[in-house]
Amino acid sequence: MTTEHSTPSILSKRAISSSDPLISHGRHFGQTVFALCNYPSLLTNGILRLEQMEETPLEDFSAEERREHHVFEQLLDSYPGLLDRLRNGSEEEILHVGELIGKGASGARGDNTKSLKSAILDWISPKGASIQPPLHRNSKIDRGFNHELTGLLLCPTGSDWHDAESRLLTCVSMYTFTLVDKDPKATRSGNARLHGMNCVTIASIAYIATQVRFALSSSSVFSRTDTSTDSETFYHSLLDLFEDPDKSKEVDELLTWWNRQVFPTSSAAKRPISVNSALAKIRIKRLATKNAADSNITVASI
Repeated sequence: MTTEHSTPSILSKRAISSSDPLISHGRHFGQTVFALCNYPSLLTNGILRLEQMEETPLEDFSAEERREHHVFEQLLDSYPGLLDRLRNGSEEEILHVGELIGKGASGARGDNTKSLKSAILDWISPKGASIQPPLHRNSKIDRGFNHELTGLLLCPTGSDWHDAESRLLTCVSMYTFTLVDKDPKATRSGNARLHGMNCVTIASIAYIATQVRFALSSSSVFSRTDTSTDSETFYHSLLDLFEDPDKSKEVDELLTWWNRQVFPTSSAAKRPISVNSALAKIRIKRLATKNAADSNITVASI
């Protein structure tokens, strides 16, 4: 009798887990906000840190903890009711929620990695010609620095490659976020529209660049611990660069360029930074301070 009642319960739990909207949300969150992390740990640490912040300001935590908490806050903001669910849930519930989000993120990453392995060859093929020597679609052993073309794209410094990398990144971004089933004429909504995405994020650019780098490499398995491609370090290094305050102007210009390519009808592709915005005022103040310092140096030299 016990067995008969327990079996449907187990099956129901599995069905609920497989269709939980947190999985779908995790797919999009991993692609656009933060791709490579342990989500159960992210949620557990985030809840504990909220309690600690009642006595300790966030500024007193390490840089790594501050970044993790920023990701945690973005996750809470992107999924209404999640904070209450975590605060009112047991430790097991928190871990379960993290596993669902992580399942979505890793699932999307796996799907992208698998589909890009073949699709990327169409985008790097010379116009009107085929790749020579040919590259296999279902095997990556001949890619990376084992082939002149993929090696060139992985290490383009000083090479006359006619901005092929920019075109390649744009193709992969549209393929991931705005197209459906690799068909530009598909009628179903793409990933971006399903999640209300109308502009790129710095994390989505880092994600796409990481996927492109891996697709061009000779590594066959995407792993956070892979010392050959070291994708996790590459991904984090891009985020560090994009989040550098001294690079804010360049990053804004980069985001505008990307939005014009991927979301051309979005206001983010057209809207300049307001002269009255806080960011604009900070930049003006920084420029004035720099000019004053330069003037002092000039006067001193005279």
